[in-house]
Amino acid sequence: MSDILDAILQRGDLAHLALFLWACAATAQAHLAMREVSEATRRIDAFVRELARFNRRCGNDT
Repeated sequence: MSDILDAILQRGDLAHLALFLWACAATAQAHLAMREVSEATRRIDAFVRELARFNRRCGNDT
C-alpha cells in the first residue's frame, strides 16, 4: 500500500488520493447504513409476527 501512496505523492496527484479515500469512506458508511436497515427490518418483522400471533390467540374472545 505504501508503494501506491508513494507513487501518488511523487506525481503530486493528491486530488485522486483524496477522492479515493472519500469513496472508500462513503462506501463503508453506505454498507453500515444498509446493515442497520436490514437489522431494523428483521426486528420489525419479528414484532409484527408476534403481534399477529397474539391477535390470533386473543381475537376470538370477543
